[in-house]
This record gives sequence, C-alpha cells and structure tokens, in this order.
Amino acid sequence: LAGVCRVFGRLGFSEGLLGHVTVRDPEDPALLWANPIGVSFRRIKVSDLVQVNHAGDILVGTRPVNPVGLLLHSSLHEARPEVMAVCHAHSLHGKAWSSLGRLLDPISQDACVLFEQQALIREPRVSQSRAEAARFAAAFGTHRVAIQVGHGLFSTGLTVEEAAWWFICMERACQVQMMIEPVGAPELWPADQARTLVRALGSPGFGWLSFQTLWDEIVDSDPDLLN
Repeated sequence: LAGVCRVFGRLGFSEGLLGHVTVRDPEDPALLWANPIGVSFRRIKVSDLVQVNHAGDILVGTRPVNPVGLLLHSSLHEARPEVMAVCHAHSLHGKAWSSLGRLLDPISQDACVLFEQQALIREPRVSQSRAEAARFAAAFGTHRVAIQVGHGLFSTGLTVEEAAWWFICMERACQVQMMIEPVGAPELWPADQARTLVRALGSPGFGWLSFQTLWDEIVDSDPDLLN
C-alpha cells in the first residue's frame, strides 16, 4: 500500500488531499488499511498507514482518512468480498476523460485489457451517505475498473499490486485515446481478439506481476517508505 502510493506520486497522480487507496486487512477482512489525508503520495511511509473499520473509526494510526473516499471504498469492499484493494486518484487524463461520459475503446493492445472490464457510473456523482455509496457500488457491479463521470477512475484487484496496475493502465489508455482522437478515428481491435488479450494480459496474476517492476524500482529509490 505504501509502495503503491509512492508509485502514484511519482507518476503525478497525487493532488493535494485527494486520492486514496484501501487494502482489506489480511487477518480481519472486516477492517481496512488506507493512506491518511494530509500526507503526499510521494512521502507516504508504512508507519503513516491507518487501519479503520467500515464506519470510518480509526483503530491504528493517528491521522484522519478521507471520509468520502472511505465511504466509496468501503461500499465496494462490502459489496465485493473478493476485492482486496481499491484505488482512486485525481489523475490528469482520467479526470479529463471522465468528463466525456464514455468508456475507453480497445484501440491498442494495452487498452484491450480493459475491454468489457469497465463500468460507467453516471450517478451518484457525489456520495455523502451510505445509501449513496451503496448505489455507487451497485453501479460498479462486478467490473474490474470504473469511470465515474466528472470525477475520475477507480480500480479494484485481488491484491493492491493488481489494483494499482489496472489504474495505471486506465490512466495511460485515457491519455492515448485523447491524443489520437483529434488526429482521426482510431481503428478498434475486433472484439474476439480484445477478449483474447484480456485473458492473456488481463488476469489478476499478470496485473500483480506487472506491478513488481515498479515495486522493485520504488523500494530501491525510496527505502524510507518501509519505515
């Protein structure tokens, strides 16, 4: 979790107090670990992490967590027992693409791993109650990732590494599609071939393994994250 925050910070996903990553506690699945607000993604350490319950009560740590962010993440963790991690950040291209109210298209091999894996959430745009958060989770459904219109990107995973990798893939796919569409209409991959790539490059194990390269780099360059 701390490493994911550092990687997100290095990739420019950190913006003020915004952005949150949650991981289900491996010993007690009713509890979550999260990054606190007020600490830059670029500076998060293991000792900064906070353990909370789904009501938002802090059990370990002293810093507060983003209450709206925790509400959304908690709703996903409760609705999806298999989900171990949820990522959200106000990344530049994800924010911009979300304003269009469109799913990403399979225009590249990288983007194909998101084919039929995305939810488009139009309502609610802001969740300030458990009922609204439950609507958010219902709109997310069983998809791996989601685009919340006018807000940004969300990703889930069986591990925090996997969830982080899909978020990075989404952000890059948003960037590429916004770069190419002003030039011309991109040619889409055939659906059957896109599904083949989902099976080959879109498995939870492949997502986990892909993040390991970033993990190795960040541990080497930022050893203080383990403090």
